[in-house]
Amino acid sequence: MAIPEEKVYPRTNDNQTVYLKNIITNPNIIIGDYTIYNDFVSDPARFETNNVLYQYPINHDRLLIGKFCSIACGAKFIFTSANHTLKSLSTYPFPLFFEEWGLDKREVASAWDNKGDIVIGNDVWIGYEAVVLSGVHIGDGAIIGARTVVTKDVPPYTIVGGVPATEIRKRFDEAAINKLLQVRWWNLPFETINDLLPSIMNGEVKELLRSLHGTQS
Repeated sequence: MAIPEEKVYPRTNDNQTVYLKNIITNPNIIIGDYTIYNDFVSDPARFETNNVLYQYPINHDRLLIGKFCSIACGAKFIFTSANHTLKSLSTYPFPLFFEEWGLDKREVASAWDNKGDIVIGNDVWIGYEAVVLSGVHIGDGAIIGARTVVTKDVPPYTIVGGVPATEIRKRFDEAAINKLLQVRWWNLPFETINDLLPSIMNGEVKELLRSLHGTQS
């Protein structure tokens, strides 16, 4: 069961945390069910303006965030238009100021190198003031440490931190990770997830699989 479209705040009397899916208006920002954003500095409903930067329509690049993600205050997603092309002899964005230099307006996007969509998997935790750059893919279950700058893809269930982001450790062993990626619990019906919460919350992969197989038999 998806969250009702009219439900913005997951908790009573908490206006700092929102279900992102229900406050987004930009069609190039796609958010999964139950993903939350918390902001104790600004209005969290201004996520599109304050946190998604340089996402200009001319590029058609998208921010894709899966289900059950947790995004902390001040996290930023910086898109292609923040870049300056490295193909030029100069880092100055001449095509952006086409009027000043008599250039073709249709070539304005050549001022930067297009790196594509930002794709965040499911059940990802993005820490305080972390920065995710254009073209980056973050796998399911990953954790991005506070003030980390993510310049490259992050594998599933991997904890990263630092500038630039480097791997700290895996959350589980490879066998457990593979099983979790097969189960994809975040796609299960609401009622099933609710029944599986003890196993999910206690980090019991084997018990989760045992319970799930029992419900499917």
